[in-house]
Amino acid sequence: MANTRSATLGPSARPVAVPFDLEQGPKAEGVVRLPAHIRWSGPELTYDLDDPADRARVYEQVLREGTEEDVRFYVRSDRLLEHWGTMVLPAYVRVAWGESIRRLRRRP
Repeated sequence: MANTRSATLGPSARPVAVPFDLEQGPKAEGVVRLPAHIRWSGPELTYDLDDPADRARVYEQVLREGTEEDVRFYVRSDRLLEHWGTMVLPAYVRVAWGESIRRLRRRP
């Protein structure tokens, strides 16, 4: 078993789902429970997507752990831009999303 992290081992080696079109498909609304592949530790929780603090927590978890389908379902581009500066995300997630965030900011 490896004792250290490297570019090919550890969290930063995980793929990050960055769909090109966040607005494709249905969107989650209201109170949600994240699936186990996204919220895989701790007790099951519900989040209210109408509450900014809950929504930010959902977005953090979905951007770290979700698939492209998950990101499209839970994340709205306008809300993502609102929360981007304050969300707690690992550097590798911010890097993966960098170009998409710049593109979303340039949209009319």
